[in-house]
Amino acid sequence: MIRDGEILQQLLDTIARFVGERLVPAEAQVAEEDAIPEEIVAEMREMGLFGLTIPEEFGGLGLTMEEETLVAMELGRTSPAFRSLIGTNNGIGSAAIVFDGTDAQKNKYLPRYASGELIGSFCLTEPDVGSDAASVKTSARYDGDFYVLNGTKRFITNAPRAGTFTVMARTNPEIPGARGVSAFIVDADTPGISLGAKDRKMGQAGSYTCDVIFDNVRVPAENLIGGREGEGFITSMKVLDRGRLHISALSVGIAERLIDDALKFAVERRQFGKPIAEHQMVQAMLADCRAEAYAAKCMVLDAARRRDDGERVSTEASCCKLFATEMVGRVADRAVQIHGGSGYISEYAVERFYRDVRLFRLYEGTSEIQRMVIARNMVREIA
Repeated sequence: MIRDGEILQQLLDTIARFVGERLVPAEAQVAEEDAIPEEIVAEMREMGLFGLTIPEEFGGLGLTMEEETLVAMELGRTSPAFRSLIGTNNGIGSAAIVFDGTDAQKNKYLPRYASGELIGSFCLTEPDVGSDAASVKTSARYDGDFYVLNGTKRFITNAPRAGTFTVMARTNPEIPGARGVSAFIVDADTPGISLGAKDRKMGQAGSYTCDVIFDNVRVPAENLIGGREGEGFITSMKVLDRGRLHISALSVGIAERLIDDALKFAVERRQFGKPIAEHQMVQAMLADCRAEAYAAKCMVLDAARRRDDGERVSTEASCCKLFATEMVGRVADRAVQIHGGSGYISEYAVERFYRDVRLFRLYEGTSEIQRMVIARNMVREIA
């Protein structure tokens, strides 16, 4: 639900200029150095990009879901590393507190996320726990006014930069599955926390992930999100539903960037005496890209509007995540094909994006998990 179309358009125009004038020119540097320049990080803070979705009363912009997806599409037109840096503060790193945190937790942490003073990370995945998120093994033992956390979390986005971790841990070992899991806010400087080496990834240079190890970490009981045990898995699913729509919108933005790059190359590149854009097979690939990206965009905006209207959109969010992330993979593949041999060379952005977008089909729930969610919800509805 767009609250003020004129103000939103000003925001989108500002972000589009920032992407085009500052971020796109820095893509190659980020890929080469595996780091986002600190001056760009500072500019992102000044623009308020770390607080896009945080409520206005805590210093953020309080974007609605529809507004957020439109912003994500603009941010998708450059390297995913830039969006990843601010993404945890606007999504999985802060959303648990926004959705279910106590007033004290919101007042303490949300303003610092909104300003970019703190980077928030979300700790759910473990070495033996990925798609089966309800089987979390990290433990949280109650001890007086504290919980003592032990366990390892894996592939944690922004962990090397994090000021806080939102940690899913099992508070009641007697309760198997989701109901034994609780959510905690853990300050990154708490004794007993250590980080593994930064992961060496296929793509998304400049975006950092690593293991986070909790060894008898004492967390104040007041940092139990919502003040209630056994609600962590429910909270994490709320977080992931919103995150899936965000990643879907990001996929649309990247697809549009890839289509633009492929079209420009096809118009300029000549073979057999004419631009390859005039060859029917190339036209077919371009047309398929455009049609699929448009379909994904329509899906995302429809689901976002439904969520803003108060509907439960678990099925729709999974439909979007499944279709949009698979779509951008196909678009990236066609973009490389249109570029021919040049598409395999790092001089062209399509080579980098081809590797970058592969991750989207894995995190926030794999494509297979999305299919399971959709099908199970369908069965429940008819039952």
